[in-house]
Amino acid sequence: MQIKLNIVVGAVAALLSGAAMSQDLIVKIGHVAPTSGAIAHLGKDNELGARLAIEDLNAKGVMIGGKKAKFELLAEDDAGDPKQGTAAAQKLVDSKVNGVVGHLNSGTSIPASKVYSDAGIPQISPSATNPKFTRNGYKTTFRVVADDVHLGGTLGRYAAKDLKGKSIAVIDDRTAYGQGVADEFEKGVKGAGGKVVGREFTNDKATDFTAILTSLKGKKPDVVFFGGMDAVAGPMLRQMKQLGIEAKFMGGDGICSGELPKLAAGTMGDGQVVCAEAGGVEGEAKKSMDDFKAKFKAKFNVDVQIYAPYVYDAVNVMAAAMVKAGSADPAKYLPVLAKTAGYKGVTGTIAFDEKGDIKNGALTLYTYKGGAREQLAVVR
Repeated sequence: MQIKLNIVVGAVAALLSGAAMSQDLIVKIGHVAPTSGAIAHLGKDNELGARLAIEDLNAKGVMIGGKKAKFELLAEDDAGDPKQGTAAAQKLVDSKVNGVVGHLNSGTSIPASKVYSDAGIPQISPSATNPKFTRNGYKTTFRVVADDVHLGGTLGRYAAKDLKGKSIAVIDDRTAYGQGVADEFEKGVKGAGGKVVGREFTNDKATDFTAILTSLKGKKPDVVFFGGMDAVAGPMLRQMKQLGIEAKFMGGDGICSGELPKLAAGTMGDGQVVCAEAGGVEGEAKKSMDDFKAKFKAKFNVDVQIYAPYVYDAVNVMAAAMVKAGSADPAKYLPVLAKTAGYKGVTGTIAFDEKGDIKNGALTLYTYKGGAREQLAVVR
């Protein structure tokens, strides 16, 4: 009886030992975006991209350093506010996350980047485009989209050359993103020989633009550029219509969403709006993006707004670096992440330069027809 008992005890001990050896490696990925406030629809889009990536990684049974990794998402809301952004960043650091994907806005990503840098935690933004984000010398900071120098400058040249704008007006919302992209747009216009006839500003909570639009109307602009987000651009388009301003309306990725036609309440003319998204795929890569959008819709019953695919790629690039390094320890996989090159994502091939910027970043130009977004061109 004692022998049998010893055998049973030994077998149980062996099982427990085996279970301990094969115990999952918990990998915490932080995500921050505004999931409340005026651009919550964009923040939720980003968060769903992260959730889909985490779910797919767990379904694959990813192994890191000989252990099966179990990925967990720690999602925070920064409401697009810099102070709330740094508080959310500190909360993730205190939770000992292995890496962070976010934030959505440049205005929150830039101050948060210092918090992550001080803690040695890698941060990949899927959507922060202000050049300053990667110019602070932090080794932990990366992004998977082109910056505003590229985006704003390309739109500025397009306004002057392709749209043949003779009198171009510029408005920005004074945020790090809005002012930054508007400044680069203005440089692009002037560099292409175009003329900026007026520069006005508002804020990212404004709803009444009568005064600045009336001021610009007197200058008879044929193109109006807005540096800001779709929640402000929609009402601005409505008021342009009311004031009889029949100019082309341009903006960066912040306005280039599926929600813009609803926010403009049917006042957008076909082809009136031209916007650019930081990123873009063409040729063979287009199929992977289309497949992702179909999968996303089937899973969440909503369409991709803008950046969910970039969040998805950012999470996967981070996981791939951990696998290659054989560790989820930030200090160990960070050098591998920095050397990422040739990673095939749904948004195209991802490689980082010495600053953490994506190499050879693409832009996609869009317009709207019949209330739907329509691609014009992919440019690099």
